[in-house]
Amino acid sequence: MLEFAIKYQQALDAVTDTQKLGLGTYELDDVLKILKHTTLFFSCGTPNLAMVIPAMDHINTVFTNGIIKTQTLHPAIRAALHVAKITLNRYYSLTDESETYWIVMILHPCYKLDYFTSARWQDDWISTARNIVQQVYECSYKSCLPTPVAEEGRAGTAGVTNKVHLLIFSFSLSIHVHLTG
Repeated sequence: MLEFAIKYQQALDAVTDTQKLGLGTYELDDVLKILKHTTLFFSCGTPNLAMVIPAMDHINTVFTNGIIKTQTLHPAIRAALHVAKITLNRYYSLTDESETYWIVMILHPCYKLDYFTSARWQDDWISTARNIVQQVYECSYKSCLPTPVAEEGRAGTAGVTNKVHLLIFSFSLSIHVHLTG
């Protein structure tokens, strides 16, 4: 096969147009590295669901930055990035069909609603996410809260606080069990 490639190098170069496109000198480091790192991250260990949306946001940013590099990237590469971005967005939109992603992001101690704000999500999406968590809580968990027993001069909040924390943990655990099922 190597002999064939050497013998027909001119014809192969003309067909692949490697030199004219400048693909030999351009390295797709940013784009390829982000895809490689994401694949390795989600293939190793036990990544959690809260990492899916930030990972997709980061990949989207890298693709967008690649598409707008008109001086350094050939139009064919930018077009390929555009198609990849469309594919990514198709999968990203599937997260909207599951309330679980929104709930997990809001309940995650590092993200909460701040993630959506810093990621510049639209205000109505942030409100929707907040409403989903509130509706699921009210429908499935609010009735489980203990009623505080008031003592003379004390509201008995320490025991209630511990029970609320246990309830939140239970809520988070039930989501995890539902997903890993």
